[in-house]
Amino acid sequence: MQHTISAAITFQGVGLHSGQIVTMTVKPAEADHGIFFIRTDITDHDPAIAALWANVVDTRLCTMLGNKDGVTVGTIEHLMAALRGCGVDNARIELDGPEVPVMDGSSAPFVAKIDEVGTRAQTAPRRAIKVLKEVMVEEEGKRVRLSPAQSCSFSGQIEFPNAVIGKQFFTTTLVNGNFRHDLAEARTFGFLKEVEAMRNAGLARGGSLDNAIVIDEGRVVNKEGLRFHNEFIRHKLLDAVGDLFLAGGPIIGAYEGFRAGHALNNAILHKLFATEGAWMMVDLYMDDPEAAISHIAGRSGSSTIALA
Repeated sequence: MQHTISAAITFQGVGLHSGQIVTMTVKPAEADHGIFFIRTDITDHDPAIAALWANVVDTRLCTMLGNKDGVTVGTIEHLMAALRGCGVDNARIELDGPEVPVMDGSSAPFVAKIDEVGTRAQTAPRRAIKVLKEVMVEEEGKRVRLSPAQSCSFSGQIEFPNAVIGKQFFTTTLVNGNFRHDLAEARTFGFLKEVEAMRNAGLARGGSLDNAIVIDEGRVVNKEGLRFHNEFIRHKLLDAVGDLFLAGGPIIGAYEGFRAGHALNNAILHKLFATEGAWMMVDLYMDDPEAAISHIAGRSGSSTIALA
């Protein structure tokens, strides 16, 4: 069944790229509402943005959503991943700035507060997207593939010339709360030598050792070190979980990413929904897709699922 949070939860923190202090409140929403971001600081344009793949307007180092009036909200992926990992289908997210607070650079602070208030079941089945045939996107040696599967799994591999990262591989299945202990605590990361260039481009203005892993000269600068020996690939998969939740519901299928990022994560959703017979909407009456009794709630096609 669909779920929403049981009570409103509020966060305050800096935007990773804007550097602005933002207050954000995640509120319960009715069944079939979906997830919407509301810019409370915008009064002269439509402040609402649906959290859907077709509304992605920028994928440079984060995922940014925008609406027809040009109103945007950035760095939504860590919160979206937390909502997906905690099984939240419906939420109204109000924030007074252009970016979701980065908190500690992971999904853990969001998960902790969701778990604190809990979620409640709603009187409508969860709407999921079942992958029916393989689709893939490739670009400059990077690729993402979605394949049919009985559950929702995420696998990824990264390769960096830096010895701190090197080659890393990880895989997880989003059942039994696996998101919480496999991915939620993995933080975003960057290289000290790239900070000046990013800030000149209007990015990473709020980045610090409090909200990102910083790598310099073959070492991790953060005094506390890493939370996992392979924290980098875990964070890439955390991003993928959040980016793919923009499908409009959980995906039943296998995600495989090789050196992937936000751009390819969005591209694979475009490819999936544009490919005839590649997907089907199903209703889930139980939380675990592997155990759920489902029936077809729609038909295979292109845009129907994203607009619903």
